[in-house]
Amino acid sequence: MSAEETSATGVMDQESPETDAATNAAPAQTTGELKAAQKSRLAELDRETLIDIYHQMLLARRFEEKAAEAYSGGKIGGFCHLYIGQEAVAIGAISAIRRDDYVLTSYREHAHAIAKGMSPESVMAELFGKATGCSKGKGGSMHMFDKEFGFLGGHAIVGGQIPLATGVAFASKYKGTDQVTLCFFGEAAVNQGAFHESLNMAQLWKVPCIYICENNQYGMGTSLERAMSSHDISQKSCAYDIAAEFVDGMDVLAVREATLRAVERARKDYLPTLLEVRTYRFMGHSMSDPGNYRTRAEIERHQERDPIKLFSASLKEEGVLSDSEFQEIEAQVKEQVEKAVKFAEESPLPDPKELYTDVYASPINTQRD
Repeated sequence: MSAEETSATGVMDQESPETDAATNAAPAQTTGELKAAQKSRLAELDRETLIDIYHQMLLARRFEEKAAEAYSGGKIGGFCHLYIGQEAVAIGAISAIRRDDYVLTSYREHAHAIAKGMSPESVMAELFGKATGCSKGKGGSMHMFDKEFGFLGGHAIVGGQIPLATGVAFASKYKGTDQVTLCFFGEAAVNQGAFHESLNMAQLWKVPCIYICENNQYGMGTSLERAMSSHDISQKSCAYDIAAEFVDGMDVLAVREATLRAVERARKDYLPTLLEVRTYRFMGHSMSDPGNYRTRAEIERHQERDPIKLFSASLKEEGVLSDSEFQEIEAQVKEQVEKAVKFAEESPLPDPKELYTDVYASPINTQRD
């Protein structure tokens, strides 16, 4: 059985009166069209890069499936937003930047953190609320952070990371470096004023920020068509004279190529870009989401374009990986994830004194007179 066929996707049987959020959206490529386009891009990349991209996508999927299992078992508390189905976006985009570049994203960020270089152990330990987590066990699922790798959050406030990313990009320009900033957010954040203010400022001041809208077509349980008067998010760039592209978010190489073009623009000319990357989440908004706002038929239709299934098929058909090599990668990923869980389970809880750290710049005096 292949990797994608064992994915935990949690579709719902209940019929929903809601219209498919993609009904009035720009038409997606058919599976055949996507595979043909993807294969044409394979020749432009070396085998090592292709294998690394596949490994990262599979690691993100298996990590999230294990996180879902741990959450259901009571080992993870609070909110937990899974990335299953959207892997091509984070992996494709982050594969196009350097280690010293910056990434800011929303609360659905486990895959982004790992793709940026953070260890699965530190991310899983954070989910478990352990002291060895990347945020000392105090951030949880929505607040991953690692300055060493330029991963500046995990942000729980919808759209809250957009002005912050704009500021980070401005700092790079101010210091005269050629670093770029990737800012990931969902389509619901586009309705926030911070999005429009940030894009206006980014173009006005010419800052190297790449705004990546992960349009999974639902803001929590509200479909795109019920929340936006205009469903073409990439066109919103026209108001600020910013370069923009619409990208098929189920094709990891298409995402990578679009990001590379934006990165070149940012590094050479300090210019921002808006990428609308149309994708789809196979799981609910969070682990507590019953998902009764969409039908099984809708989800299964999108699962036919599973980004891992499509990419693995392209790699196999073009002779990049054999069946035995796919199995070997699957085994490596399984070992990585199991190691991360074991590390998290065996790690200590934060010391109660940690309640008083990382709150203010100056340490809090806990001694009372």
